Amino acid sequence: MFIAMNRFKVIRGQEARFEEIWRNRDSRLGEVPGFDDFKMLRGAETDAHVLYVSHSRWASKQAFQDWTRSDAFRASHKGAGDHSAVYAEAPVLETFEAVEGI
Repeated sequence: MFIAMNRFKVIRGQEARFEEIWRNRDSRLGEVPGFDDFKMLRGAETDAHVLYVSHSRWASKQAFQDWTRSDAFRASHKGAGDHSAVYAEAPVLETFEAVEGI
């Protein structure tokens, strides 16, 4: 199992807009081999921002990497820069591989 997470610091007052963007995105994950699950999580809040984390689960690191090189990835991320006004800073990608036997 492989997990990819993006951490988003969303400017206070922009939470509804951020959530709308994600709800209405052209997600192509359902058609991608090796994709298992996606969740958007809302986390800690500060005076300046609200933390969100996208959490996707994949059959393998290779399946995730294949997706990042696919037409489906390019289509689902087209225009992502158009929404930079909702972010306090650029998103941060974190990836994790399952440790077998633990």
